[in-house]
Parts: sequence; C-alpha cells; structure tokens
Amino acid sequence: MTTESKPKLWTPGDWNAFFGFGTNILVNLLVLSGLLRFVLKMPDNIVFGRILPATGLMMCLSTLYYARLAYNLAKKTGRTDVCALPSGISVPHMFVVVFVIMLPIALKTGDPIKGWEAGLCWVFVQSFVLMAGGFIAPIIRKITPRAALLGTLAGVSISFISMRPALEMFMTPVIGLVCFTIILASWFGGVRYFKGIPAGLVAIAAGSLIAWGSTALGYNFGGMTGAGLKASFSNFGFSIPIPAFNHVFSGFQFLGTILVTAIPFGIYDLVEALDNVESAAVAGDSFPTTRVLTADGVVSLIGCCMGNPFINAVYIGHPGWKSMGGRIGYSAATGIAVIVMAWFGVISVMVSLIPVVAISPILLYIGMLIGSQAFQESPKSHAPAIVLALTPHLAAWGKLMIDNALGAAGTNAHAVGMDKLGQVGVLYHGLEVMGGGAILGGLMLGAIGAFIIDRAFAKAAAFAAAAGVLSFFGFMHGEAIGIGQSPLVTIAYLGCAAVLFGCAKFATVTAREPEHEHEEAHVGAVAAE
Repeated sequence: MTTESKPKLWTPGDWNAFFGFGTNILVNLLVLSGLLRFVLKMPDNIVFGRILPATGLMMCLSTLYYARLAYNLAKKTGRTDVCALPSGISVPHMFVVVFVIMLPIALKTGDPIKGWEAGLCWVFVQSFVLMAGGFIAPIIRKITPRAALLGTLAGVSISFISMRPALEMFMTPVIGLVCFTIILASWFGGVRYFKGIPAGLVAIAAGSLIAWGSTALGYNFGGMTGAGLKASFSNFGFSIPIPAFNHVFSGFQFLGTILVTAIPFGIYDLVEALDNVESAAVAGDSFPTTRVLTADGVVSLIGCCMGNPFINAVYIGHPGWKSMGGRIGYSAATGIAVIVMAWFGVISVMVSLIPVVAISPILLYIGMLIGSQAFQESPKSHAPAIVLALTPHLAAWGKLMIDNALGAAGTNAHAVGMDKLGQVGVLYHGLEVMGGGAILGGLMLGAIGAFIIDRAFAKAAAFAAAAGVLSFFGFMHGEAIGIGQSPLVTIAYLGCAAVLFGCAKFATVTAREPEHEHEEAHVGAVAAE
C-alpha cells in the first residue's frame, strides 16, 4: 500500500450518501426559506436574491473544504474508506437566530430588514467565537454540568422552536398531523419507507399532495394556489451573492441583544463540533480539530459578509454516511447541487409547491429532539436542574406573546399598567426580569441547581456569584448590556452565593442517594461516545 496513490473522488456508495445527505440539506433549505418568508415576512427579493445565494456559497465552500480534508487524509493514509465530514447550516441555530434574534427585532422595529441585519451581526460575532474560542470551549465544557448546557438549549427548543409549528399543525390538522405521523413513525419509530426514501421527503410530498388535492376540490387546506406558483417563477433566474458589509455593520446597533446569545451559542457550537469530530474519529477518520473549528468560523464569516444570517456547522452523522458508502465525492457534489439551486432560484419554485404546514412537523421534531436530549444525556438526578434551566425561556416566550398581543391592539404592557395585569394573574414584570438574557439565565440556573443536587455547594456558590456579575452588566435578567442593569437581581444572586458558600463550609449535609444501576450505565455510555 502506498501513501502516494491518488484517492478516488467518486465511488458507487457516494450516490447513496449524496441523495440521503442532499435530501437532508434540501429540507433544511426549504425550512429556512419558510422561516424567512412566513415568520419574518422577509421580501422575496431579499430571500431569493440576497440571502439564499449567500447561503449556497457558504455551504458550497464548506462541503468542498471537507471533501478536500477527506482527500488529504485518504492520500496520506492510503485508505480507500475515508468519508468526508458532513456540514451545513446549524439547524438548532437556524431557529435560534430567527426566533430569538431576528423576529423580536423585526417586530420591535417593524422592519424585517433590521431583523436580517441583526442576524448578520449575530453570525459575525459567532464566527470569531468559533475561530478564537477553541481554547475556551474545553474549559467551559469541563466546569459546566451537561444538564445546564443542554437544559438552556432545551428551553429554546420548547418555547421558541416547538410551540409555533405545533400551533400551525393544529390550525391545519389534515396536513399537519398526517405529516407529523409520517415523520415520527420513521425518525422515532424506525419505519423505513419505500426504497429508503427519507421520511422528511415523504412527509413533504404527502403534505403537498393533500394541499393541492384539497385545492382542486375547493377546500384549499394548505393555502396553495396556481397564481402563487406562477408568481414564484419570477424569482427563477440567476442571482449571485453580493457583499453586504453595510447591512452587517448596521446590525451592530443591536449588539447588546446579540452578545447575550451569540457568545454562549458560539461556545455550544464549539462543543458540538468537538463532539462530531470525535464521533468521526471513532468511526476511523481522524480530522484535525483546529482546522475544522477554524473552517466553520471562516466560511460562516464569508457567508455573513455576503448576506447569509445563518451559522455553518459540522453535522452529526458522519458514521451513518460512511456506513452507506459515502466517501469524498458525496460532500462536494452536495455543495455544487446546493449552489445551483440557490443561485438559479429553484428553491423559490419548490417553496410555492410545498405548503408551510407540511414543513412544520419537521420543526416540531427538531424541537422535540433537542428538548429530550437534555434529559436523555444528563444524569437522572439532574432532571430538576434541567427544568429550572427551562424557566427563563418560558418567561421570555410568555412575554413575547403578551407584547405581540398588546402591540396588535395598539398598546403595550406599561400603558396598560403592571397593577391591572397583575390583578388578572399576568405577572409581566416577573416575565420581563426572568426572561431577560434567557440563554445565559438558563445556563447559570441549571448549573447552580445541578451542583446543589450533587452537594457541590462551593461550585454552586461560584456560579451564583458569576450570575450576579452577569446580571449587573445586563447579560442576564436585563434588556441591554451596561453597568448596574439589574442591581436587585445582582444582590440576590450574591446573597445566594453567600448561603451556598456557608453550606459548603459549615452545613451538615445528608448523603445523596446513589443513581440506579441502569442510569449509571447510560451516563457512562454517553460519556464514552
């Protein structure tokens, strides 16, 4: 065996991986387009003329780069079974940037373009976190309980990812519930559809069939019209990405809101990338971690500067694509296919063929998956801490619903009066304080809770003190970053830190009951992955 032999760029197994991975990417692009058009109310000329061409460029650069890394590894080792890392838009963060950053700012300003600019600034910050934070992520991961890291992400998934699609499904149940059942039967129930067609594609096809069939019968369940389909061809053309530096820097006016989420989620991206690179290594393909993290940051920055408000990430699932025969070519071919669809407006036509409610079950599934992960991959005893980590996000979601409802009536909570709202059980000020900076709030509360459960009171005290500092500067429990933003909350957290430190030094503590044997085995298996 020689290490100088040229690796094959394409093998028969690449076809299987290309169609499987390509379908996954296509579904994500359809979901993304739906979020931009129907949630953010973004104009079609921005969606199909600016954002998607930039997204296509970013994803093409990413998949070509990881194909190159795989080629180099195959050439160096002389192996023929090297599989490229899968990559694309980070799905959890796609919803986070839309619902936590872009939508609130678009609603507050009444301008979806401002929401887009805030999303660009969010990715700009995250790109540098990814590039520079490789040294920080292992430390954060080491000192923070998994229940806190995953618990705050679960809070986002339940409140800001799951609720809207769930409501949309029950507004149009004939399509929504049928598509949801198709997805659950496959992705949770293990059902394999005809010739291995991906469940997401089956659900979208079934939803489209029901929608267009009902339109033909005069019921119009999915809101599909021939006029809408005809209009979509107006976006069918050739659009290349153009620099969007002015929009990126316009988003810096929302930097206070952006930093509260961009930094912790940048760290989460680092941890997720480390996990996925480790997963590939276990499958036999060891890629340089530093290059992977740097590549995610660089291609995200390029995409951002060209108008794409979504972060790039290495996907989980490398062993799966490798097992079905994927090698080097499937990654590069997917990137080329994406750039063709994005630059020629093909996605515009596909969005007009597919009802939004057929995509909603996929969003709910993602929310279910992320939310359940916190409980499944943390010790059972930490479940109360996970619930605690959820609460700031529920508060933030509740406040957003109240603000939107009152805004539609031409008023706001302060005009109505806190006393009047309190008399009908709406504790608006509590939602406002608890929900401010919910990402960090959930992380810190979850960590404090987990350490108390573990009887690690000194560590809990340290996190409580850190929460006080973060609150003082507005990263938590506040609406903006500054000095002395939430003084009462700061004092409260410092008081908690004092109590916990006292417990660590002077209290008599009962021993914690041991975990059940099956739970210990589960946690050990997760740690070994």
